[in-house]
Amino acid sequence: MTVCHFCGAPVAIEGKIRRTEVCRGCGNDLHCCRNCRFYDPAAHNDCRETQAEWVARKDKANFCDYFVFGDHPAPPSGSSPEEVRKKMDDLFKKTG
Repeated sequence: MTVCHFCGAPVAIEGKIRRTEVCRGCGNDLHCCRNCRFYDPAAHNDCRETQAEWVARKDKANFCDYFVFGDHPAPPSGSSPEEVRKKMDDLFKKTG
């Protein structure tokens, strides 16, 4: 399922995603590195496509010709940073 990286809203893809298209759920740009299947923070320039040019803002629309909308899992719903921190603290709580 193709979903927006930012809000998890489903994205219907018909052909290529244009640079100006935005998510109906949150209004963020769809044609951005964070929504691309080649996006990988562990890779050089955060991209697995070796011929792609460097993009400064990974969360904003760009002109990359290699963009392909990726199948990313939806972000967890209802999890604020504070809730995530508490869950992590509880998970790694020292006992004894």
